[in-house]
Amino acid sequence: MEKVGAVASLGQSSLLIPAWIKAALQANDRLKLYLSVLQSAAQRAVNPAATTPDWTREIAHLGLRDAAWLKDVAKTAYLQDQTLIVPQLSLWLDALASDLSIMARPLCDVAEHKDAALTFRRDVWLKKIEELRDEEGLSPLALSNLTHGSRHDSDSFHLLVMDLHKQLNTMAVAVATEDVDGAHVWQVDDGDRPLIRAFMRGLARTAALKFNHPGLDTAVTREGDRLLIQNDIGTNDAHVLVIEVQERTIHLTYSDLHVARFGFFQQMLEAIGFNWTVFDPRTTDGLNQGKPYQVGNAVLTASDDVQVHDALEALASRIVFVIDWNRARKRLQIFVRKPVAVAVLHHAAQQDLGHMAWLLAGGEQLIFEAMQAMDGEAFRIGDRLDQVLGEAATQTFLEDLLRVASVKLREQQPVALIADEARLLLARVLQRRTFEFDLLAEHAAFCHALALALSESLEFTHSTPEGVQRAKNWERKADHLLMEARRRAERQPRWLPMVRLLDEMDDVADALEEAAFIHSIMLAPPLTGLPTAVNAVLSELADTTLAAIQDQIKAIEIARHMSEHTEPSDSEAFLQALWRMLRAERICDDLLRNARARIVEGLHSSPAVFSLATELAATIEKATDSLLTAGYALRKMVFNKSGMSA
Repeated sequence: MEKVGAVASLGQSSLLIPAWIKAALQANDRLKLYLSVLQSAAQRAVNPAATTPDWTREIAHLGLRDAAWLKDVAKTAYLQDQTLIVPQLSLWLDALASDLSIMARPLCDVAEHKDAALTFRRDVWLKKIEELRDEEGLSPLALSNLTHGSRHDSDSFHLLVMDLHKQLNTMAVAVATEDVDGAHVWQVDDGDRPLIRAFMRGLARTAALKFNHPGLDTAVTREGDRLLIQNDIGTNDAHVLVIEVQERTIHLTYSDLHVARFGFFQQMLEAIGFNWTVFDPRTTDGLNQGKPYQVGNAVLTASDDVQVHDALEALASRIVFVIDWNRARKRLQIFVRKPVAVAVLHHAAQQDLGHMAWLLAGGEQLIFEAMQAMDGEAFRIGDRLDQVLGEAATQTFLEDLLRVASVKLREQQPVALIADEARLLLARVLQRRTFEFDLLAEHAAFCHALALALSESLEFTHSTPEGVQRAKNWERKADHLLMEARRRAERQPRWLPMVRLLDEMDDVADALEEAAFIHSIMLAPPLTGLPTAVNAVLSELADTTLAAIQDQIKAIEIARHMSEHTEPSDSEAFLQALWRMLRAERICDDLLRNARARIVEGLHSSPAVFSLATELAATIEKATDSLLTAGYALRKMVFNKSGMSA
C-alpha cells in the first residue's frame, strides 16, 4: 500500500501501520547499504591499493535508481589529516536522515506503539546528522559513532538501526495481515468480515475494467468501534479514499487533486445515497508536489445491515472509474466540449464499461485514424468531430466506441479489431448524419416562437417592451445560426445547400421580428391600436403564417431521416406538409388584399396608423413568401438526398 502521507493527512494513522512497517524494513536495508559503503570508503582511503567492491547490484536490488552518486562514494573518498573526505557527503547524510525517519516511524510516530527510548535515540541521531553537515568530512570519532556495533561503547547509528529492526520484526508479527477476498486485513472482529466481503465484492465486480493499471489495493483494520477501509485508487499520492463503518453509518473521506474528477466521483456516490460535505482545497507538505487538492466527506446511514452491505458493494464498484479519469477526459475533449466529455464518462461508468480499454486501445488515435479512413469530403484538416457530426451524434459515437473497446479488450480481442470497429461506427454515424437538420430545426423553432408571439399579440391587442426585446433576441439567435452555417460551408462544401435554405429562413425571422416591432408602435401612445375589422384580418394573416411554419417544422423532421429507403408514407407526409405551405402563401396573398381593403375602409382618416397597418400586413405576407422559397429549397435538398430529381 502506498500513499501513507495522504492517509495520515486525513487522520487515519491506524490504516498506515502495515504500510509503515513495510517501508521501515525497506529503509533498514538501505541504511545498512549506506553504512557498508561508508566503511568500504574508509578502508580504501587508508589503503588505496585495496580492491573496491562493486555496489551496482545491491543498489539496483534496493531500487535506488537515482543514487548513482552512491557507487562513487567508495572510489572518491580520501583521508586528509585523519578526516575522511567524502565528496558526496551531503547526499549521503540526506539519505541517512530520510531513511532513519522512515524506519523509526512505526515505533516513534504512532501513539499506541510509541517507544520512548527509541524515539529519544532517533531524535538525538537526527540532530547529530544535521550537525555533520557543517563539517568538511568525517572525523575518526564521527565515523566510529556511525558504524560501530559494540554495546560497551556509546550509542551508535548502527546500533540504533539494529534495535529498530528488532522491534520492527516484533511489531510486524503483532499486526500480521490476513487476506480477506483480496483485502489486507488486520485486527478485525469476526463481525467485520461480512462488511469487508461486501466491499471487496463490489471492487471485484468492476476491477477488471482497470486492466493492467495499478491501483485498488485495499487495507482494512478496526479502531475502537470503527471499521476502517482504505483504497489507494491509483498512483497519485493525493488520490485516496478512506471509509469508516460505525454500526449502520458509512462515512468516507475522499481526496483528489482534480476538481472535475472529484465532482464525478461525488455524483456517482450521490446516486447511491451518500450526502456530501466538500471543503475548500487544502495543501499538505509532501503531497501532490505542494499543490492544492480537493477533500470531502460523504455519509450514508442505512436502515438495516443489508443496506449497509449493498452500499459498501455499490461504493466499491465505482472506484475503478476514477482511475486515469482525467487523462480520458482530456483526450475526449479533443472531440467534444468538456461537459459532453464528462457525460460520456458518466455513461461508461453507469454501464460498467469504463474508459481504460479505450485508452489502452489507442484513445484519441483510434478516432483520428477512423476520421482519416473516411472519404475526402467527410473531414478536412482541423475539423473537430462534433463540428462535423453535431454534438449529440458525436456523444453517441464516443459512448459506442468506449463500449466496443471495453467489451473487445476484455474478450482479449486484438486492438486492430477495435480500430476496425471504430471505423465502422463512424461510417454509420456519417450515413445517418443529421447535424445540418439540427441547426435548421433550431432556426425554425425561433421562427415559430416569433410567429406565435406575433399571433398572440394581435389576438389580445397587447404588446410590451419586454416582448419586443424578446423577439429581437430570437431574431439575433436565428442570425447566429445562419452565420454558423456559413462558417461551416467555408470548410465543408456540403453545407452550401443548407446555407441557401437558411438564408431564406432568416428572411422569415427578420420579417416576423419587424412585424412585432411595427405592431408595438401601433399600440403605444399617442396611437390607440387598430379597428376591430383590420385587427381581425391581420390576426388571420398571422395565424396562417404560424400554421405554415408549423408545417415547415414537420417537413424538417421528416426530411431529417429521408433517403432512398424512406417509407412511402413518410414521403407522402413530407410532400403534404410542403403543399400546405404553398397553399398558405396563396391564402396570405388573398388575406393581404383583404387587409388593404379593410385598412382603407377603417383608417383613411388616420395617415400614421394607415401607413403602419399597411406596412404590418405587407411584412407578415413577406414572411410567407420567404417561407415558400425555403420550402422549395428544402424539397430540392431532400430530393437530391434521396437520389431523385427535384
